[in-house]
Amino acid sequence: MQTFRVDDMTCGHCASSITKAVRAVDGGAKVEVDLQRHLVHIEPTQADSQALNDAIAEAGYSPVPVNALATQGTTTKKAGGCCGCCG
Repeated sequence: MQTFRVDDMTCGHCASSITKAVRAVDGGAKVEVDLQRHLVHIEPTQADSQALNDAIAEAGYSPVPVNALATQGTTTKKAGGCCGCCG
């Protein structure tokens, strides 16, 4: 299981965009989104962590692997809407 913190994911549209992006690189991946905690849990079938990270980034978001958070300390949250659908 791969987990990414995506602070600029704030609404259902964001979650859907990220899910589609992940499944574009790994069609069999199981994707679970926790909007409240800004977490994306992915159980990949073929893509590696870097490919999943890149797919989320190419969809316009800022993924941070959860294991990287322990070494980075605190993260900053973007202000405002993430995708233009929310405020």
